[in-house]
Amino acid sequence: MSSEPQNTGRPQTFFSKKYLFISIALSILTMAGVIYYTYTPGVLHHLKPKRLPGLGIALVVSLLRVWFLAAKIRFLSEKKLDWMASTRVVLAWDFTSAVTPSTIGGAPMATYAMTKEGLKLGDAGAIILYGVLLDQLWFAMAIPILLFAGIFYEVVPAEIGLVGDVSMGLLYVGLLSYASVLAYGVLVNPAAIKKIVKVVFKLPLLRRMSDKIEVEAENLEQYAEQLRRKPLSFLLKAFFLSTMSWLCRIALPTIVVLSLLPAPEILSVLRSLAMNLAFLVVPTPGGSGGVEGLFVLFQGPLITREGFIGLAVFVWRIISYYISIGLGMMATTWYVNQKVVEIQAQD
Repeated sequence: MSSEPQNTGRPQTFFSKKYLFISIALSILTMAGVIYYTYTPGVLHHLKPKRLPGLGIALVVSLLRVWFLAAKIRFLSEKKLDWMASTRVVLAWDFTSAVTPSTIGGAPMATYAMTKEGLKLGDAGAIILYGVLLDQLWFAMAIPILLFAGIFYEVVPAEIGLVGDVSMGLLYVGLLSYASVLAYGVLVNPAAIKKIVKVVFKLPLLRRMSDKIEVEAENLEQYAEQLRRKPLSFLLKAFFLSTMSWLCRIALPTIVVLSLLPAPEILSVLRSLAMNLAFLVVPTPGGSGGVEGLFVLFQGPLITREGFIGLAVFVWRIISYYISIGLGMMATTWYVNQKVVEIQAQD
Protein backbone atom coordinates (compact mmCIF):
# COMPACT_ATOMS: atom_id res chain seq x y z
CA MET A 1 0.00 0.00 0.00
CA SER A 2 2.96 2.25 -0.53
CA SER A 3 1.14 4.10 -3.29
CA GLU A 4 -1.59 5.38 -0.95
CA PRO A 5 -2.33 9.08 -1.17
CA GLN A 6 -1.46 11.07 1.88
CA ASN A 7 -4.11 13.02 3.75
CA THR A 8 -3.02 16.53 2.82
CA GLY A 9 -5.96 18.49 4.16
CA ARG A 10 -5.73 21.10 6.86
CA PRO A 11 -6.99 20.37 10.39
CA GLN A 12 -9.43 23.29 10.17
CA THR A 13 -11.26 21.62 7.27
CA PHE A 14 -12.60 18.89 9.54
CA PHE A 15 -14.69 21.18 11.72
CA SER A 16 -16.45 24.49 11.34
CA LYS A 17 -16.31 27.54 13.60
CA LYS A 18 -20.00 27.93 12.82
CA TYR A 19 -20.73 24.44 14.15
CA LEU A 20 -18.55 25.13 17.22
CA PHE A 21 -20.56 28.27 17.97
CA ILE A 22 -23.89 26.50 17.37
CA SER A 23 -22.88 23.55 19.55
CA ILE A 24 -21.82 25.70 22.52
CA ALA A 25 -24.77 28.07 22.11
CA LEU A 26 -27.33 25.24 22.04
CA SER A 27 -25.74 23.63 25.09
CA ILE A 28 -25.73 26.88 27.09
CA LEU A 29 -29.27 27.83 26.10
CA THR A 30 -30.66 24.39 26.95
CA MET A 31 -28.90 24.27 30.31
CA ALA A 32 -30.06 27.81 31.09
CA GLY A 33 -33.64 26.79 30.27
CA VAL A 34 -33.45 23.68 32.48
CA ILE A 35 -31.96 25.66 35.37
CA TYR A 36 -34.57 28.41 34.96
CA TYR A 37 -37.53 26.02 35.05
CA THR A 38 -36.23 23.74 37.82
CA TYR A 39 -34.34 26.11 40.12
CA THR A 40 -35.63 26.32 43.68
CA PRO A 41 -34.35 29.12 45.99
CA GLY A 42 -32.05 27.76 48.67
CA VAL A 43 -31.55 24.42 46.91
CA LEU A 44 -27.77 24.58 47.38
CA HIS A 45 -28.26 24.39 51.16
CA HIS A 46 -29.33 20.78 50.63
CA LEU A 47 -25.96 19.76 49.19
CA LYS A 48 -24.24 17.19 51.40
CA PRO A 49 -20.47 17.85 51.70
CA LYS A 50 -19.83 14.11 52.13
CA ARG A 51 -21.21 13.49 48.63
CA LEU A 52 -19.27 16.20 46.78
CA PRO A 53 -16.01 14.18 46.45
CA GLY A 54 -18.01 12.12 43.99
CA LEU A 55 -17.54 14.97 41.49
CA GLY A 56 -13.80 14.35 41.70
CA ILE A 57 -14.47 10.68 40.97
CA ALA A 58 -16.57 11.75 37.96
CA LEU A 59 -13.63 13.78 36.63
CA VAL A 60 -11.28 10.81 37.08
CA VAL A 61 -13.73 8.51 35.28
CA SER A 62 -13.94 11.00 32.40
CA LEU A 63 -10.14 11.01 32.11
CA LEU A 64 -10.11 7.20 32.33
CA ARG A 65 -12.43 7.11 29.33
CA VAL A 66 -9.83 9.08 27.34
CA TRP A 67 -7.08 6.73 28.57
CA PHE A 68 -8.97 3.60 27.46
CA LEU A 69 -9.68 5.17 24.07
CA ALA A 70 -6.00 6.08 23.68
CA ALA A 71 -5.06 2.53 24.69
CA LYS A 72 -7.45 1.19 22.04
CA ILE A 73 -5.98 3.42 19.32
CA ARG A 74 -2.44 2.46 20.34
CA PHE A 75 -3.34 -1.24 20.38
CA LEU A 76 -5.07 -1.08 16.98
CA SER A 77 -2.02 0.67 15.54
CA GLU A 78 0.06 -2.23 16.87
CA LYS A 79 2.00 0.29 18.96
CA LYS A 80 3.13 2.30 15.96
CA LEU A 81 1.60 5.24 17.84
CA ASP A 82 3.03 6.04 21.26
CA TRP A 83 0.88 7.07 24.22
CA MET A 84 1.18 10.79 23.60
CA ALA A 85 0.28 10.45 19.91
CA SER A 86 -2.67 8.15 20.69
CA THR A 87 -3.96 10.60 23.30
CA ARG A 88 -3.70 13.53 20.87
CA VAL A 89 -5.66 11.55 18.28
CA VAL A 90 -8.42 10.75 20.79
CA LEU A 91 -8.66 14.35 22.04
CA ALA A 92 -8.83 15.72 18.49
CA TRP A 93 -11.43 13.06 17.62
CA ASP A 94 -13.50 13.94 20.70
CA PHE A 95 -13.30 17.65 19.94
CA THR A 96 -14.42 17.27 16.33
CA SER A 97 -17.24 14.91 17.34
CA ALA A 98 -18.38 17.45 19.92
CA VAL A 99 -18.70 20.31 17.41
CA THR A 100 -19.95 18.58 14.24
CA PRO A 101 -23.30 16.96 13.41
CA SER A 102 -23.55 13.23 14.17
CA THR A 103 -23.73 12.51 10.42
CA ILE A 104 -20.18 13.88 10.06
CA GLY A 105 -18.56 12.87 13.34
CA GLY A 106 -14.89 12.98 14.23
CA ALA A 107 -13.58 10.16 12.02
CA PRO A 108 -12.16 12.43 9.25
CA MET A 109 -10.19 14.43 11.83
CA ALA A 110 -9.01 11.22 13.53
CA THR A 111 -7.81 9.86 10.18
CA TYR A 112 -5.95 13.10 9.47
CA ALA A 113 -4.41 13.10 12.96
CA MET A 114 -3.14 9.55 12.60
CA THR A 115 -1.49 10.35 9.27
CA LYS A 116 0.21 13.35 10.88
CA GLU A 117 1.45 10.99 13.61
CA GLY A 118 3.18 8.87 10.96
CA LEU A 119 0.63 6.24 9.94
CA LYS A 120 -0.22 5.50 6.31
CA LEU A 121 -3.67 6.58 5.21
CA GLY A 122 -4.71 2.95 4.69
CA ASP A 123 -3.63 1.97 8.20
CA ALA A 124 -5.51 4.94 9.66
CA GLY A 125 -8.61 3.97 7.66
CA ALA A 126 -8.39 0.40 8.93
CA ILE A 127 -8.15 1.60 12.55
CA ILE A 128 -11.20 3.84 12.10
CA LEU A 129 -13.16 0.99 10.51
CA TYR A 130 -12.21 -1.42 13.28
CA GLY A 131 -13.05 1.18 15.91
CA VAL A 132 -16.52 1.64 14.41
CA LEU A 133 -16.98 -2.14 14.36
CA LEU A 134 -16.04 -2.40 18.06
CA ASP A 135 -18.55 0.31 18.94
CA GLN A 136 -21.27 -1.48 16.99
CA LEU A 137 -20.47 -4.77 18.73
CA TRP A 138 -20.81 -2.94 22.05
CA PHE A 139 -24.21 -1.58 21.02
CA ALA A 140 -25.27 -5.07 19.92
CA MET A 141 -24.36 -6.35 23.39
CA ALA A 142 -25.96 -3.43 25.25
CA ILE A 143 -29.37 -3.64 23.57
CA PRO A 144 -30.28 -7.16 24.80
CA ILE A 145 -29.20 -6.08 28.29
CA LEU A 146 -31.59 -3.14 28.14
CA LEU A 147 -34.43 -5.28 26.78
CA PHE A 148 -33.98 -7.87 29.53
CA ALA A 149 -33.61 -5.21 32.24
CA GLY A 150 -36.81 -3.61 30.96
CA ILE A 151 -38.72 -6.57 32.40
CA PHE A 152 -37.73 -5.51 35.91
CA TYR A 153 -37.02 -1.78 35.61
CA GLU A 154 -38.61 1.18 33.85
CA VAL A 155 -35.54 1.73 31.67
CA VAL A 156 -37.38 3.97 29.20
CA PRO A 157 -39.15 6.65 31.29
CA ALA A 158 -42.93 6.72 31.07
CA GLU A 159 -42.64 10.48 30.53
CA ILE A 160 -41.47 10.05 26.93
CA GLY A 161 -44.75 8.33 25.98
CA LEU A 162 -45.60 6.03 23.10
CA VAL A 163 -43.66 8.05 20.52
CA GLY A 164 -40.54 7.76 22.64
CA ASP A 165 -41.02 4.01 23.09
CA VAL A 166 -41.42 3.51 19.33
CA SER A 167 -38.39 5.72 18.64
CA MET A 168 -36.22 3.74 21.05
CA GLY A 169 -37.45 0.50 19.48
CA LEU A 170 -36.54 1.73 16.00
CA LEU A 171 -33.16 2.86 17.30
CA TYR A 172 -32.47 -0.61 18.74
CA VAL A 173 -33.44 -2.28 15.46
CA GLY A 174 -31.32 0.15 13.45
CA LEU A 175 -28.23 -0.31 15.62
CA LEU A 176 -28.52 -4.10 15.61
CA SER A 177 -28.99 -4.16 11.84
CA TYR A 178 -25.99 -1.91 11.25
CA ALA A 179 -23.85 -3.93 13.67
CA SER A 180 -24.80 -7.17 11.90
CA VAL A 181 -23.99 -5.82 8.44
CA LEU A 182 -20.69 -4.27 9.55
CA ALA A 183 -19.58 -7.38 11.49
CA TYR A 184 -20.40 -9.61 8.53
CA GLY A 185 -18.59 -7.30 6.13
CA VAL A 186 -15.44 -6.87 8.21
CA LEU A 187 -15.10 -10.27 9.86
CA VAL A 188 -16.63 -12.63 7.28
CA ASN A 189 -16.99 -11.17 3.79
CA PRO A 190 -15.16 -7.89 3.11
CA ALA A 191 -16.42 -7.84 -0.49
CA ALA A 192 -19.96 -7.42 0.87
CA ILE A 193 -19.11 -3.94 2.19
CA LYS A 194 -18.10 -2.83 -1.29
CA LYS A 195 -21.28 -4.25 -2.82
CA ILE A 196 -23.52 -2.56 -0.24
CA VAL A 197 -21.78 0.81 -0.68
CA LYS A 198 -22.16 0.58 -4.47
CA VAL A 199 -25.86 -0.28 -4.22
CA VAL A 200 -26.55 2.60 -1.82
CA PHE A 201 -24.78 5.11 -4.07
CA LYS A 202 -26.85 4.10 -7.08
CA LEU A 203 -29.78 5.91 -5.46
CA PRO A 204 -30.81 9.03 -7.42
CA LEU A 205 -29.67 11.58 -4.84
CA LEU A 206 -26.29 9.88 -4.36
CA ARG A 207 -25.52 8.77 -7.92
CA ARG A 208 -23.40 11.84 -8.75
CA MET A 209 -20.83 10.69 -6.16
CA SER A 210 -20.72 7.09 -7.39
CA ASP A 211 -17.37 7.40 -9.24
CA LYS A 212 -15.55 8.72 -6.19
CA ILE A 213 -17.22 6.17 -3.95
CA GLU A 214 -16.14 3.37 -6.32
CA VAL A 215 -12.49 4.07 -5.44
CA GLU A 216 -13.23 4.44 -1.73
CA ALA A 217 -15.20 1.18 -1.75
CA GLU A 218 -12.16 -0.64 -3.18
CA ASN A 219 -9.99 0.80 -0.40
CA LEU A 220 -12.60 -0.12 2.18
CA GLU A 221 -12.55 -3.73 1.01
CA GLN A 222 -8.76 -3.83 1.34
CA TYR A 223 -8.90 -2.39 4.87
CA ALA A 224 -11.58 -4.90 5.89
CA GLU A 225 -9.47 -7.74 4.47
CA GLN A 226 -6.56 -6.65 6.68
CA LEU A 227 -8.78 -6.68 9.75
CA ARG A 228 -10.37 -10.04 8.96
CA ARG A 229 -6.96 -11.72 9.17
CA LYS A 230 -6.46 -10.59 12.76
CA PRO A 231 -6.66 -13.38 15.40
CA LEU A 232 -9.61 -13.64 17.79
CA SER A 233 -7.39 -12.57 20.70
CA PHE A 234 -6.79 -9.25 18.91
CA LEU A 235 -10.53 -8.65 18.59
CA LEU A 236 -11.18 -9.58 22.24
CA LYS A 237 -8.51 -7.27 23.67
CA ALA A 238 -9.60 -4.39 21.45
CA PHE A 239 -13.23 -5.04 22.42
CA PHE A 240 -12.27 -4.98 26.12
CA LEU A 241 -10.62 -1.56 25.76
CA SER A 242 -13.60 -0.26 23.79
CA THR A 243 -16.03 -1.63 26.38
CA MET A 244 -14.15 -0.02 29.26
CA SER A 245 -14.27 3.37 27.55
CA TRP A 246 -18.03 2.98 27.06
CA LEU A 247 -18.54 1.89 30.67
CA CYS A 248 -16.78 5.08 31.81
CA ARG A 249 -19.09 7.11 29.59
CA ILE A 250 -22.16 5.26 30.92
CA ALA A 251 -21.09 5.63 34.57
CA LEU A 252 -20.51 9.38 34.39
CA PRO A 253 -24.15 10.64 34.58
CA THR A 254 -24.90 8.28 37.47
CA ILE A 255 -21.81 9.37 39.40
CA VAL A 256 -22.76 13.03 38.94
CA VAL A 257 -26.33 12.41 40.15
CA LEU A 258 -25.15 10.39 43.17
CA SER A 259 -22.65 13.15 44.02
CA LEU A 260 -25.59 15.46 44.62
CA LEU A 261 -28.19 13.27 46.33
CA PRO A 262 -29.34 9.62 46.67
CA ALA A 263 -30.89 7.92 43.62
CA PRO A 264 -31.64 4.32 42.53
CA GLU A 265 -28.18 3.33 41.29
CA ILE A 266 -29.03 0.40 39.02
CA LEU A 267 -31.91 2.20 37.33
CA SER A 268 -29.76 5.30 36.84
CA VAL A 269 -27.03 3.24 35.13
CA LEU A 270 -29.55 1.48 32.88
CA ARG A 271 -31.12 4.78 31.89
CA SER A 272 -27.67 6.23 31.28
CA LEU A 273 -26.99 3.35 28.88
CA ALA A 274 -30.32 3.90 27.09
CA MET A 275 -29.85 7.66 26.78
CA ASN A 276 -26.28 7.24 25.47
CA LEU A 277 -27.68 5.11 22.67
CA ALA A 278 -30.30 7.79 22.01
CA PHE A 279 -27.50 10.40 21.79
CA LEU A 280 -26.33 8.71 18.58
CA VAL A 281 -29.25 10.06 16.56
CA VAL A 282 -29.34 13.63 17.86
CA PRO A 283 -28.64 15.63 14.67
CA THR A 284 -27.26 18.86 16.17
CA PRO A 285 -23.49 19.55 16.35
CA GLY A 286 -22.16 17.38 19.18
CA GLY A 287 -25.75 16.55 20.08
CA SER A 288 -25.95 19.86 21.96
CA GLY A 289 -29.43 20.78 23.08
CA GLY A 290 -30.67 17.25 22.52
CA VAL A 291 -28.37 15.45 24.95
CA GLU A 292 -29.19 17.89 27.76
CA GLY A 293 -32.87 17.27 27.10
CA LEU A 294 -32.38 13.51 27.11
CA PHE A 295 -30.49 13.76 30.41
CA VAL A 296 -33.48 15.57 31.92
CA LEU A 297 -35.92 12.97 30.51
CA PHE A 298 -33.96 9.91 31.63
CA GLN A 299 -32.22 11.05 34.82
CA GLY A 300 -34.52 13.90 35.91
CA PRO A 301 -37.32 11.66 37.30
CA LEU A 302 -34.73 9.94 39.54
CA ILE A 303 -33.64 13.24 41.13
CA THR A 304 -35.92 13.74 44.12
CA ARG A 305 -35.25 17.46 44.47
CA GLU A 306 -36.30 19.21 41.25
CA GLY A 307 -33.94 22.08 41.94
CA PHE A 308 -30.99 19.72 41.53
CA ILE A 309 -31.87 18.73 37.96
CA GLY A 310 -30.37 21.84 36.38
CA LEU A 311 -27.28 21.56 38.60
CA ALA A 312 -26.80 17.91 37.60
CA VAL A 313 -27.07 18.73 33.88
CA PHE A 314 -24.62 21.62 34.28
CA VAL A 315 -21.98 19.60 36.15
CA TRP A 316 -22.33 16.61 33.82
CA ARG A 317 -21.85 18.76 30.69
CA ILE A 318 -18.88 20.62 32.18
CA ILE A 319 -17.10 17.30 32.81
CA SER A 320 -18.21 15.39 29.71
CA TYR A 321 -18.32 18.19 27.12
CA TYR A 322 -16.61 21.47 27.98
CA ILE A 323 -13.43 19.89 29.34
CA SER A 324 -13.30 17.70 26.21
CA ILE A 325 -13.62 20.80 24.03
CA GLY A 326 -10.80 22.53 25.91
CA LEU A 327 -8.42 19.56 25.72
CA GLY A 328 -9.46 18.82 22.15
CA MET A 329 -8.74 22.38 21.02
CA MET A 330 -5.24 22.04 22.46
CA ALA A 331 -4.68 18.79 20.53
CA THR A 332 -6.12 20.24 17.31
CA THR A 333 -3.97 23.36 17.71
CA TRP A 334 -0.93 21.08 17.92
CA TYR A 335 -1.84 19.61 14.51
CA VAL A 336 -2.40 23.11 13.09
CA ASN A 337 1.07 24.12 14.28
CA GLN A 338 2.56 20.95 12.79
CA LYS A 339 0.97 21.85 9.43
CA VAL A 340 2.49 25.34 9.63
CA VAL A 341 5.93 23.84 10.35
CA GLU A 342 5.57 21.53 7.32
CA ILE A 343 4.64 24.45 5.04
CA GLN A 344 7.57 26.53 6.30
CA ALA A 345 9.94 23.58 5.79
CA GLN A 346 8.73 23.22 2.19
CA ASP A 347 9.35 26.92 1.55
